[in-house]
Amino acid sequence: MLKSMTGFGRYEQVLGKKTFLVEIKSLNGKQFEILLKLPGILKPYEFDIRNMISEKLIRGSIDCAITLKQNGAAKPVVINTELAKSYYQPLAELAESLQLDTGSILSSLLKLPEVVVPSTEIISEEEWNGFKGILEKALENINNHRLNEGAVLEKDLLLRIENIEKLQQKIIAQEPLRRQKIKDGLVKLLEENVGKDNFDSNRLEQEIIYYIEKIDISEEQVRLTNHCEYFKTLLTDKEEAKGKKLSFLLQEIGREINTTGAKSYDSDIQKSVVLMKDELEKAKEQILNAL
Repeated sequence: MLKSMTGFGRYEQVLGKKTFLVEIKSLNGKQFEILLKLPGILKPYEFDIRNMISEKLIRGSIDCAITLKQNGAAKPVVINTELAKSYYQPLAELAESLQLDTGSILSSLLKLPEVVVPSTEIISEEEWNGFKGILEKALENINNHRLNEGAVLEKDLLLRIENIEKLQQKIIAQEPLRRQKIKDGLVKLLEENVGKDNFDSNRLEQEIIYYIEKIDISEEQVRLTNHCEYFKTLLTDKEEAKGKKLSFLLQEIGREINTTGAKSYDSDIQKSVVLMKDELEKAKEQILNAL
């Protein structure tokens, strides 16, 4: 089971005289980062909200917007009537002395400092518990989306690893021919430059064995097989956050592919190595989205 870092979740519910809407979007990111937008009424609970999101989403770049929709009975703002009255008298006297229309005084009053202030309404404990349920539903929705995206991701990664394994089998099949080609090439080189009867065949055999051992790729193939098998096993593991482990494994797979290419000295094997690198790069691009 693989989970993607990319997803979207949304949930809306009415709680008494308030309607809460929670929308959460996540993208890939190396660490957990959250951009949280919430109404003033929830500011005292910001730390708790961040903890809930962090616990459920673990990794990624998170954008969470919480919207409060007020009905007619709610008070999003409060008018400080006593302050407005104290402003009104000098304004009315000024307008009268300047022979100005006093009809526009109200609009001017509302623009003065501290006359209109945000509501200091506090969410009740019951409403907070109800809101936590809304947030949990939104988090559940985004995690379901992440699972769906992860299934597609897992299928593609499995395909890349299987393609690497198929190319590896071609390399293993070509290995005996490669050894013979190296031996024949060395013998031909000596015959052309030294003469067919001017070198010790027994010594040549020893040197060829030593040379072939130096460019032997069997150990790389064993490690590559083990890494690919572990990668496929880890893909189906129940652990949620395994993107980093899979990324490290791809690095190890790449190391064995590179060493195989460097030691092969064979054009046919080199072609397979190039194709393996191409599959590996595609897998690395995809693993960036894994949780």
